[in-house]
Amino acid sequence: MAASLLAGMTILMIGDSHLATPGYLITSLHEDLVAQGAKVHTLGVCGSNAGDWLKASPAGQCGAAERRDSGKVVVLSDKTATKPISELIAADKPDLVLVVLGDTMAGYDKPDFPKTWAWQQTKALTAAIAATGTRCVWVGPNRGSDGGKYKKTVGRAEVVSSFLATNVAPCDYIASLKFSV
Repeated sequence: MAASLLAGMTILMIGDSHLATPGYLITSLHEDLVAQGAKVHTLGVCGSNAGDWLKASPAGQCGAAERRDSGKVVVLSDKTATKPISELIAADKPDLVLVVLGDTMAGYDKPDFPKTWAWQQTKALTAAIAATGTRCVWVGPNRGSDGGKYKKTVGRAEVVSSFLATNVAPCDYIASLKFSV
């Protein structure tokens, strides 16, 4: 049996509602990484965008959760603030930071994608991660379906994914759209 490339790695995973809701990526992705031998700390704050991870921010106040290694998902208060990425990295000393953000930056309720704002947010977070010398991977939005509470559109998700693919360097980018239908 081949050894996992993740065995022994320490991974810090931060993001929005996909990491703040039990049964979503804080469950499936977190467990997959742990099963491959990684030590994983996940912190999700619903409604957070990239800039919210530069300082403590109340973000969307719609939920939060945290999980460490094979422990259970701990649902946190709706008023839970993000933690500065520099402090999280200093505490966890990860080999890799996984950023799971995209939908909250898409501006689905706006006529146009807020590209300048998103660029500022994205560049600030990736620069803060890069300043620590930690490798990072950014996971973009999933396809989903049109409509719903947040007025998501597949077209806008595609725009955001394309934007992130060319703007998250030095982080690598995973286009979740390729894995969802």
